Amino acid sequence: MDLQLAGKRALVTGASGGLGAEIAAVLAAEGVRVVVHGRDQARTEQTARKVGGEAVIGDLTTDAGAEAVASRTGEVDILVNNAGFYDPATGWADTDADAWAEMYNINVLSSVRLIRHLVPGMRAKGWGRVIQVGSVTGETPSAAQPHYAASNAARLSLARSLARELKHTGVTSNAIAAGAILVPTTREYLLELGRTNGWGETWEEVEHHLPTRTGTDVGRIGDPREYADLITFLASPVSDYITGATIRMDGGRYDR
Repeated sequence: MDLQLAGKRALVTGASGGLGAEIAAVLAAEGVRVVVHGRDQARTEQTARKVGGEAVIGDLTTDAGAEAVASRTGEVDILVNNAGFYDPATGWADTDADAWAEMYNINVLSSVRLIRHLVPGMRAKGWGRVIQVGSVTGETPSAAQPHYAASNAARLSLARSLARELKHTGVTSNAIAAGAILVPTTREYLLELGRTNGWGETWEEVEHHLPTRTGTDVGRIGDPREYADLITFLASPVSDYITGATIRMDGGRYDR
């Protein structure tokens, strides 16, 4: 399928590694000129070189930092708000009001800041794509990391609200509600969890016991490339009739 993306320009936030880097790579492979955002200069520039794109360094948690990133980026056709933070080890007892505010700032307001700077240019051109990378915890929260779940509910909500704001403009707004993704940080966390619980020492041993394996219809954890492919489709002109949607991609996760 020709996704008709050649010549488009995209900003992918939080793309120095993990899922963001995979999104940047897949977009670039489809002919998109990708701006790779990150806070670590060396890692961000390395990813940008790998995908043949540009690097932009900056902190999106402040108005000044986001404005600087947007200014250095310039006009884009596609904005993928992937930057975010989570801590699976936290619970209600570990999260005070400051922790909630910090999580909201990183996961929600960072996206809002870039939307305010970059979407007006899309609207003026009559075409654009805004994609929020969120989590299924925004729809089905658990007792763990409640501030993360709440921030993702807000991410999914802002995507739909933005779609209403952008109706009839040629700019669409959608969100991904992602389940477990096997990025390096998740793999390290799950390996440590497995070793602590006596499931084994290697990934092959630990994987067999994971809730993400036994608690999904597919029976495994998600690969970053699968998410990147979906996001690339949503970023393309082929997805023109999809807006205001939250697409759940979690392997058919269910509560046991």
